[in-house]
Amino acid sequence: MAKKLFVGNLPYTMTSDQLRELFAAIGTVTDANVVIDKMNQRSRGFGFVEFEKDEDAAKAITALDGSDQGGRKMVVKEALPRPEKTV
Repeated sequence: MAKKLFVGNLPYTMTSDQLRELFAAIGTVTDANVVIDKMNQRSRGFGFVEFEKDEDAAKAITALDGSDQGGRKMVVKEALPRPEKTV
């Protein structure tokens, strides 16, 4: 079962490929995505990484939460499910 992580406080210059590369050192990454603002096409400073194995996701949280990336203290934690939209 894949586990999705929230990654916050990213440098605004970080790309999805760089995010994938950073986390791939820990385990097999199935998806990595830096969230882009629709209005100005710039990074919003956070993203999501999905690992193939839950234990790799746990290792990533331990290894990378609080680490310095581009002068910013990165936040790594388990992603919460997206709330359902009400009409």
